[in-house]
Amino acid sequence: MENTTALLSTAYFAPIQYYCKMIQHSNVMIEQWENYSKQSYRNRCNIYGANGSLAISVPVVKATNKKVLTKDVQISYDTNWQKLHWKGIESAYKSSPFYEYYIDDLERFFSQKWNFLLDFNLEIQAEICEILEIENKNSLTDDFIPLNAPDIADFRNVIHPKPSKGINDTEFTPQAYTQVFGNKHGFIPNLSILDLIFNLGPDSSYYLESCLK
Repeated sequence: MENTTALLSTAYFAPIQYYCKMIQHSNVMIEQWENYSKQSYRNRCNIYGANGSLAISVPVVKATNKKVLTKDVQISYDTNWQKLHWKGIESAYKSSPFYEYYIDDLERFFSQKWNFLLDFNLEIQAEICEILEIENKNSLTDDFIPLNAPDIADFRNVIHPKPSKGINDTEFTPQAYTQVFGNKHGFIPNLSILDLIFNLGPDSSYYLESCLK
């Protein structure tokens, strides 16, 4: 394990790469003072549906100002997105080996309501860490951390759903595993952590370690 601090953005059912950073580094900080960035993992995740990779997003309240801090972003409930996400996840993973084993632990995230996106994501992350049986060693930043800060492994601009916006991560090498629709569309790497736990179950933490080798 590296003795550096990993700096991550908040994320909704974050991708596998994100959790690899959590086990790779001795300390993890979540940036809360950044200007909120749209079309990122902060409010979306990619799952494996019948037609391939499927992005599902948490709608947020539009800010009156052009810029809003991540810590102040509120979730919008104008549409019943929780029901849509629940049905989408069920459709994607109901036939996976460990769906029935874990789904009850996740149900509250699609029935209860949170006001702020950051709080919601942190609760999800705590639950996922418990499922993975890894330490939830997160802390929130006290102030905005600039680029190239010393002793900080900054992944805020590395882990991004759009490859053109992300930065190549030479320390992350996703390994193939069996996915529900893999015979149809092939292996899709670095999906939401949901894809991993539903397909690999208790072996998920070992898989994370294998991606760092």
